[in-house]
Amino acid sequence: MKNMSKGPALLRLNNQKRVMTQLRRLRVTSRQDLAHILSLSKNTVWLIVDELLEKSLLREIGPISVAAAGRPKIEIALCPEKLKSAGIMVERNAIYWRVCDYFSQVMVEQTRRVDTTNPKKLLDEVANLCSDLAEKHPQLLGIGLGFPGIVDPERGWMHLSSQLGWQDVDLLTPVRQKVGLPLRVMNNVKASALLAVQQLGLKTESSHFYLRIAEGTGGALVQQGEVVTGHSWTAGEAGHLNVQPDGPRCRCGRQGCVEALISKPAIEQQLAQRRPGLSWQTRNEAPKVVDEVMQQAGSFLARAIGQIILLLNPASVIIDAPWNTHTLFCDTVRKRIETSTPAFTFQNTALHFLQTRLDPAVGLSLAVIEQFEQRQD
Repeated sequence: MKNMSKGPALLRLNNQKRVMTQLRRLRVTSRQDLAHILSLSKNTVWLIVDELLEKSLLREIGPISVAAAGRPKIEIALCPEKLKSAGIMVERNAIYWRVCDYFSQVMVEQTRRVDTTNPKKLLDEVANLCSDLAEKHPQLLGIGLGFPGIVDPERGWMHLSSQLGWQDVDLLTPVRQKVGLPLRVMNNVKASALLAVQQLGLKTESSHFYLRIAEGTGGALVQQGEVVTGHSWTAGEAGHLNVQPDGPRCRCGRQGCVEALISKPAIEQQLAQRRPGLSWQTRNEAPKVVDEVMQQAGSFLARAIGQIILLLNPASVIIDAPWNTHTLFCDTVRKRIETSTPAFTFQNTALHFLQTRLDPAVGLSLAVIEQFEQRQD
C-alpha cells in the first residue's frame, strides 16, 4: 500500500521537473504550449503551474492575444533568481567559483590563487568553500565540482591529472563530509560541453562534439543531452589525437598530439621561437608571423576534427578557442576539414566557432541543475 501511494507522488514530481526543464529552455511560454510540448493533460500542467506560482518560483507575464476561441493564453516564466546552483572549478594553482541562477546567469563570482600541489589541503579548502556558499545561498540546489584530468563522475574519483600532478584521489568524500547539498563531480571540459549546447540552443536529441583549447586541449561528446564519458572516462580526449608524426612531445608522453601543437602554451612557444618576446597578446607587432602560426594551428586542428567527424558523425562541432578571433585560423580549419572529409558528411556537420570563451564553472552549475531535473526522488 505504501508503494502504491508513493507512485502518483513520484509521477507528479517528475512531471513538475519536466515542466521546469521546458520553462528553463523556453524562458517564456504558456500553460497550453507546455501541455502540447510535453504531451501532458492540461489539468496536470495547470496544477503544476499553480503550485510553482504559489511557491513564487513562477510569474505570469500577461495574456497573449489569439484569434481562436477558447481560454486565452497567458505567458508565464520562471523566476530564475529563486533557484541557484554553484560551480567550483579547480585548475593548476587556482580555484574559480560561480553562483548562478536557474538560467545560468552569474550572480556572484570569485577567483582564488591557491597551491594545488597537495590534494588533501586543496580539497579541505574546497569543502570549506562549499560550506560557506551553502550558508550564504540557502536557495542552492547543489554544487558542481570540476577538475582537469580523468575523472569518474559516478564515484567522484580522480584517476589522473597531469595538469595538477594528482593520481588516485577521492574528490567527493572530503567535501561530502562537510556539505549536505547534492554534489556533482566532473571533468571541467565535459561541464563546458553541456553549457555550449545550451547557449547555442542546439537540439538535445542530436549529438554534438565540443572542443576546448586552453592550457590543454580537451573535448567531449554530448549525446541525447548527456556527456559521453566512455569505459575509462576518457571519451572525447581530442587533445591526444596524433596530427603530426614525430612532432613535439606532449605531456602525455607521446609525440605529435594536437594539444602539443595548438594549446595556449604551444602557440605562445611557437610565437616566441619565431620572434623573441612576441606573444598572442602582442600579436599586432608582427601580424605576418602570427598569421603563419594561426594558419598552421588551423591545419593541425582540422586534422583532428576531420577524424572526429568521420568516427562520430556529430550534428555539430563546437570550437572554443582563444584563436577564434583570428579569421585566418577559422577559415583554415573550415577549408581543411572540407577537403579532408566526404562532401555529404561535411555538408551535414555544422561548425561553430565561439567568439566568447565559455566558463567551465558556469557549466558545472548547469550540470547541477540538469542533475536536479533528472533526479528520481
